[in-house]
Amino acid sequence: MAKLYFNYATMNAGKTTMLLQASYNYRERGMTTMLFVAGHYRKGDTGLISSRIGLEAEAEMFRDGDDLYARVAEHHEHTTVHCIFVDEAQFLEEEQVWQLARIADRLNIPVMCYGLRTDFQGKLFSGSRALLAIADDLREVRTICRCGRKATMVVRLGPDGKVAKQGEQVAIGKDVYVSLCRQHWEEEMGRAAPDDFIGFAAIEAETCPQPCHAKTIV
Repeated sequence: MAKLYFNYATMNAGKTTMLLQASYNYRERGMTTMLFVAGHYRKGDTGLISSRIGLEAEAEMFRDGDDLYARVAEHHEHTTVHCIFVDEAQFLEEEQVWQLARIADRLNIPVMCYGLRTDFQGKLFSGSRALLAIADDLREVRTICRCGRKATMVVRLGPDGKVAKQGEQVAIGKDVYVSLCRQHWEEEMGRAAPDDFIGFAAIEAETCPQPCHAKTIV
């Protein structure tokens, strides 16, 4: 039986690299995959999934209201699909998550979703909430905070280098995102008094060689 998988993490954990590698493994063995990426903040009809280390692949885009089950079923009628990969799965609508579940249940095609669990305010994205509720298999992709502990949260730094504590869930522009452990996220968000690191996120933004600019995230 095929399953619906949700691979979740904070920023810079390597989710996209894992997706592209897994899709490559299928195709290397002569199998067909379908790749989807959020198209909410992209122009044109062709999407692109790209990782920070330079890997990339073309993908179909999904937007609010799209019927993903119908799109996959139609494609599957003409060309056998062996696996579905969805990047930026946090942007899925709840009904679209159910559509992906039907792909696994009724078409017997595994569906691998990759995305963020929470936004910069520590709140669940709608797609992530639905995936956490109904996915067959939940897998955490881990990365670390600057202090060395597991990073489970993310802060957003504006163009002025200051931590944003309010604002829209998604910001497109020159904002930078930094992954932190829960303790340092609370400190940066002003929810707890600083313990050992003060100005932690600002330091990270200055020293990070590859800060993650918001393309379609958080």
